[in-house]
Amino acid sequence: MKLHFLRYFVVLAEELHFGRAASKLAITQPPLSSAIKSLEGELEVQLLIRDSKHVELTQAGEAFLEEARQILEQVAKASDVAKIVARGMRGRLEIGVTGSQIYREVPAIVKQFNAEMPDVEVVLREMSSADQLNELLRGQIHAGFVNGSTVPPQLASLPMGEDEFVLCLPEHHPKAQGGTVDLIELANERFVMFSRNVAPANHDNVIAIFSRAGIQPKIAHAARQWLTIVAMVANGLGVSLVPRSLADSRVHGVKFISISGEQVLAPAMLVWNPAYNLPTLRSFIECSERILRSIAVPK
Repeated sequence: MKLHFLRYFVVLAEELHFGRAASKLAITQPPLSSAIKSLEGELEVQLLIRDSKHVELTQAGEAFLEEARQILEQVAKASDVAKIVARGMRGRLEIGVTGSQIYREVPAIVKQFNAEMPDVEVVLREMSSADQLNELLRGQIHAGFVNGSTVPPQLASLPMGEDEFVLCLPEHHPKAQGGTVDLIELANERFVMFSRNVAPANHDNVIAIFSRAGIQPKIAHAARQWLTIVAMVANGLGVSLVPRSLADSRVHGVKFISISGEQVLAPAMLVWNPAYNLPTLRSFIECSERILRSIAVPK
């Protein structure tokens, strides 16, 4: 059954006049008459009673009119849905995120994207940076917020806003009361470190900071999450270097103290696989770029 025949029938049923219906459809009367005859032939029922003076619906025609309207409405709705999805306005995105990224720009990006694209479901999955990169390469997640500054060449990335490494000390530590601390003053401390097999970039960044300060840290514990590190420090298990954004975690029992001398950045990125070029993903990346630009503008 041809959809335009249904459309012709609905307009004629509403106008009950071949001339007016043909004019409304921007066609001539002969193709309209032919379409109605073909439709009745296909259905094997008479839909209209017509003569030279008037047109009226049969009972079958009245019943068919209701169904035809619903079919045309559903087709129009399906067309709209297809266009919405093609523009990246509907669907589901699975986004990896490390625990510490929740204290950076991630919540602002997700909230703004949800406001702009309410029909796209964003699901955040907490994962290590290494696991995210592996799943991105396999197409298991759509994008990921990872710690670090380098990614495999198959992946694309967008740098997050600047963050820096600071000292995380127990709140009653003698060095927790000042404004800045020189790392060399903590050369004999026991450090809580990020486990290298979970996030090599995090581990290597911290080791590089120690190396530049001329320190070989005494590693007391290795953790898999930044928040675990902060919790260990709060419970007196050592001291650590962590991104400053973790101060927003409001963990009791710790102080975050700047390192004297050169600022050491704690890089992070939004990463995705260009091989999976979904419209919804493009929309998410564009939203992320806008949020990051707005945050980067000096107040």
